[in-house]
Amino acid sequence: MRVVVQEAPFDFGAEAADFAAGQHDMGAVVTFTGIVRDLQGGGLEAMEIEHYPGMTEKALEKIAKEAVDRWSLGDALVIHRHGRMEPGEQIMMVATAAPHRKDAFEAAEFLMDYLKSRAPFWKKEFSAKSMTWVAARDEDEDALRRW
Repeated sequence: MRVVVQEAPFDFGAEAADFAAGQHDMGAVVTFTGIVRDLQGGGLEAMEIEHYPGMTEKALEKIAKEAVDRWSLGDALVIHRHGRMEPGEQIMMVATAAPHRKDAFEAAEFLMDYLKSRAPFWKKEFSAKSMTWVAARDEDEDALRRW
């Protein structure tokens, strides 16, 4: 299990290949990559993500461990960026490996829902006109409640 919080961009292809390599006893590897999305109608110049070093990694390690135990995963990977990013940039990645695809998919969804709703990151959106803190969305909380 690996959890990484970093400012630098990551190479999705290399990370996915490294994660999948050696998973000879697993029948499924699921990956997901989140991308900075432009505002509806356009105009997002950048998103800035803040976090508390140490606290953030500890929280992500705890939830990744829960996913590994709950779905009997062979491995899990969580990468999340912080700092300033522009629309189209990769913001995070989740990968799970399990003997069966159902567990790999469900564990990946669980991790994604947690990262979207509860992970200790704070997001600001910058446009030409304003800076806005991103508020929690009801649909994200609803997605997390199913677990």
